[in-house]
Amino acid sequence: MVMRGSGEPEQFGYLLLPSFSLMAFSSAVEPLRAANTIAGKKLYDWTLVSMDGAAVTASNDIDIMPDLSVAIDKRFDYLFVVGGTGAEKIKDPRAINYVRKLSRLGTTIGAVSTAPYLLAHAGLLDNRRCTIHWEYLDGFREDFPHLEITDELYEIDGGIVTCSGGTASIDLLLHMISHSHGHDLATHVSDWFLHKQIREQSEHQRMSLRFRVGVSHPKLLGAIQFMEDNLETPLDREEIAEAVSLSTRQLERLFRKYLNSTPRKYYFGLRMQRARILLRQTSMSVLDVALACGFVSASHFAKCYREFFGHSPRRDRAPES
Repeated sequence: MVMRGSGEPEQFGYLLLPSFSLMAFSSAVEPLRAANTIAGKKLYDWTLVSMDGAAVTASNDIDIMPDLSVAIDKRFDYLFVVGGTGAEKIKDPRAINYVRKLSRLGTTIGAVSTAPYLLAHAGLLDNRRCTIHWEYLDGFREDFPHLEITDELYEIDGGIVTCSGGTASIDLLLHMISHSHGHDLATHVSDWFLHKQIREQSEHQRMSLRFRVGVSHPKLLGAIQFMEDNLETPLDREEIAEAVSLSTRQLERLFRKYLNSTPRKYYFGLRMQRARILLRQTSMSVLDVALACGFVSASHFAKCYREFFGHSPRRDRAPES
């Protein structure tokens, strides 16, 4: 990103993919509007783009009318692709060719929420650090094992910017505003939106395990973290207890007291949830998903999956795109 002085406003384009996240999009454009208002002059201008120029429906069923289609030539300083539900299945050659073309012309290409999938299909993330929404991290890593994928809020690597989406888009745009027009303006924009702290890109996306689980017992949290870190090769109850310096009986008591569960049942649930994500978001075979979640055969996995979710793994299979 280049530091600008006074002059023409920076040009932002937003390519909206079908079922894009309205939260991620709004968080990526509203800071620009606020910066213009606070500065008292047009520092930024933006254009909405869709594949065919028709309205695009967001994941919450709100339609947004774009300014132009990808067939119209327009130069941007930055183009952000905004994804959402189902973006992992979008391989539209019009969108892929569009981002490749603008990248060759020197436009900084960004991807918000699940849109890094499109940039990966276009080959723009090769040899770049990138990130994606935490819910898609496992599937993204399975589909693109050669990429350097992080779990940070956003990544800026040369002419490629990726952002996990949601309110992280605000933090990314505040960083960009600060870079182009100074920290004071970025701080005023942050204050404008009651955004009390501009988060650094290195901050992790998800809230701490303590708040996600709703318990604060350190050894129980340690056991759960140990489980989350070992889904592909499940550990037995004794190994988990030993890792957090508990007896198996103490471990059982903690899970019953705080989670109304057992270590085995809780661990099994974590593996099942990961399996569902991989089935829905990747093209991995059922057998590969089974192995990635600690099962030794597809038949045993299918039986367990049906008992847990009430239907077969193939019902959650991501359709071919």
